Amino acid sequence: MKSREMNTSFFFFLTVSCLFSTPGVLSKRSFTIDYKNNCFLKDGQPFQYISGSIHYSRIPRFYWKDRLLKMYMTGLNTIQIYVPWNFHETVEGVHNFSGDRDLEHFLDLANQTGLLVILRPGPYICAEWEMGGLPAWLLQKKILLRTSDADYLLAVTKWFTVLLPKMMRWLYVNGGNIISVQVENEYGSYFACDYNYLRHLRALLQGNLGKDVVLFTTDGNTDREMTCGTLDGLYATVDFGIGDNTTEAFNRQRKFEPQGPLVNSEYYTGWLDHWGDQHAMVDTKRVSQGLAEMLRMGANVNMYMFEGGTNFGYWNGADHDTSFRPVVTSYDYDAPLSEAGDPTEKLFAIREVIKMFKSVPFGPMPPATPKFAYGLVVLKKVGNITSLLDTLSVGPVQSKYPLTFEKLNQFYGYVLYQTTLPRDLPEPTPLISPLNGVHDRAYVSVNGVFQGVLERDTILAIKVTGRQGDIVDILVENMGRVNFGSFINDYKGLVGNLILGQDILTNWKMYPLDIDGAVAAGWPHIFTFQFGTNEPSIGPTVYTGTLQPNGVALDTFLKLNGWTKGQVWLNGFNLGRYWPARGPQQTLYVPGPLLSTNKPNNITVLELEGAPAHLRVLFMDRPLLTATYHKL
Repeated sequence: MKSREMNTSFFFFLTVSCLFSTPGVLSKRSFTIDYKNNCFLKDGQPFQYISGSIHYSRIPRFYWKDRLLKMYMTGLNTIQIYVPWNFHETVEGVHNFSGDRDLEHFLDLANQTGLLVILRPGPYICAEWEMGGLPAWLLQKKILLRTSDADYLLAVTKWFTVLLPKMMRWLYVNGGNIISVQVENEYGSYFACDYNYLRHLRALLQGNLGKDVVLFTTDGNTDREMTCGTLDGLYATVDFGIGDNTTEAFNRQRKFEPQGPLVNSEYYTGWLDHWGDQHAMVDTKRVSQGLAEMLRMGANVNMYMFEGGTNFGYWNGADHDTSFRPVVTSYDYDAPLSEAGDPTEKLFAIREVIKMFKSVPFGPMPPATPKFAYGLVVLKKVGNITSLLDTLSVGPVQSKYPLTFEKLNQFYGYVLYQTTLPRDLPEPTPLISPLNGVHDRAYVSVNGVFQGVLERDTILAIKVTGRQGDIVDILVENMGRVNFGSFINDYKGLVGNLILGQDILTNWKMYPLDIDGAVAAGWPHIFTFQFGTNEPSIGPTVYTGTLQPNGVALDTFLKLNGWTKGQVWLNGFNLGRYWPARGPQQTLYVPGPLLSTNKPNNITVLELEGAPAHLRVLFMDRPLLTATYHKL
C-alpha cells in the first residue's frame, strides 16, 4: 500500500474527528472499526482502549481477582491475554480448563471487575513461554510449524474447535467482554511468510466466532515484519517500546492500514531476563512520557507487561539468536505490578498519565499482599537420582543410540541416559558432543562419581576416567524450548551421539523421570526419617525438609544461598528453576496460598551440581532478582 506522510498535527486531527463524530444509534452491543473517523466504536460510540497485558497462566488462580482489581484501579479499561495451547493440551487430545487453567473463570472475573478483553489465542503466542505456547507433542509429527503444512493445520483446527466455542459467550456482542481477537502473533517475524496459513486461521476464527468479530494482527515496527504478518481482512497493528520514534512507528502502521484507529499492541513497560543477563529495567519516566504521547495522539495502547508473573514449573521459554538463552523463572518484567502483584512506582506514574485523559476509578489502590520471612529451613539428603530410579521412573527404554525426549514421550523436565564405558580409561579422556547434541544441559557421572557438565552451545566436551563396564549416568535437563524465531522446533535430550575418545557411545538405557508425579503423591517426605542424612553430595541429588507454618500463610521468597542449580517443589507444586550461581535471579516467588497454616509444608529440592555443606534454604519477605541491574 502507498505510504502516507504523517505528523503530530495530523494525529491530533484524527483524535478530534473520532471523538466528535456523530455515532449511529445501535440497539445492541457492538464493537467495530470506524475507518472514516479512524477509531474504534463501542456500541456506536468512539472508544479508545488503555490496556495492560496479564497472563493468567503465570499467576495463581487465588490472585487473579487481586491483580485485575489493581489494573482497573489504575485506570485501565481493557486487558490483553494470551491463551497458551500447551498449557491446556499438554498431552495430545487431553484438554484441561480447570483450576489455574480455568480461562472462563478468569474472563468472568475480568468482566465482573469492569475490564474488557483483547484475546490472543495464537495458536503461537511467543510470550517467552515454552515453545511459544505450541505443545511439544507437535514435534513428534515432523511437521513445519506455523505454516500451511497439512498436519499442522489439522492439529490447529482440532485445538481451535475446542477453544473457540468456549469463547463465543464471552464476546462483547454476546454480552461478554472480548472486544477483539488477534490472529497468530507477530507472524512477520517468522521466516515462513505463509499467507495461506493466515487465511486458514482467519477462516477458523470467523467460522467459530462469527464474521463480525474484530480480528487483528500484531507485528514489529519494520516493513518486512508488517508485510509478512498482515493480511486483507485482518486489522494491522504495530508494537514498539520507548526506544522507538512514536510518529515513525505509527507511520508504518498507516502504510499498511491507511485508515482506522492507531494501535500499539505491545508497548514495553519493561523487559525479560535470561540466565546470565543483568536484570533488565526500563525507566519509569520514559515509559510515562511515551504513554502520554500516544494517548495524546488518540492511539489505543496495550502495555506489555502490566503484570508478568512467574514461569512456574517448566514453562519458561528460551531465545536462540547466536546461542541458546533460556529465560529465568521470574517474569517480573519490571512491570507496573511486580511478580508478586505489588503496585510499583511505575504503576502510580502510569495512573497519573491516564488521569490526564480520562477519569480513573475513585478510591485507594489495593495494597501489596503481605509478605512473611519464615527464616531458615535445614534440608536432608534423600539420595542421588540414580539411587531413586525405582521411585521416579517406570523403567528404562533401551536403544542402540540415544533417543530424544520427544521420542520418549517425556516433553519436560529430565531424562537419565545410562550406558557403560566401552574400555578402560586410565587417563582423562574427552567425552564430546560433536554436533552440539546436548539439549540443554547434561550432568555426567561415572560409577556415581560426578564428572562435570555438558551445556548446549557452551560446554561441548569434558574429560572422564574409569574402567571398562563402569556405569555412565547422564542426566539431561530440558531448560525450556525456544519461543521465538526459526528454531522453535527445539528437540530436547541427547539429539546427537556422544563420542568418548574415538568411540561412539551405544547401547543406552533411558529413564524418563516423573519427579513431579512422585512429589505430588507425597514423596519423599514419608521416607525422610528412614533415609534422610545431613551429608551433601556432588551431582544430581534430591533433598527434602519442612517449613513449619507458624499459623500464617503469606507470600514469601525462597533464597538458596550457596546452592548451584536445580528445581524446587513446595507441597507438591513446582516453583520453578533456581540458578543463583549464574543469576541474575536469586529468589523464587512462593505464593502464600500454596502454604498450609496447620501442618508442615513439604520442601523438595533437586540440586543438579552441588549443594552447600549447610544444606539450608531461607524464606525472605522480599525478592532478590539481582544485585545489579541494566537500565534500558
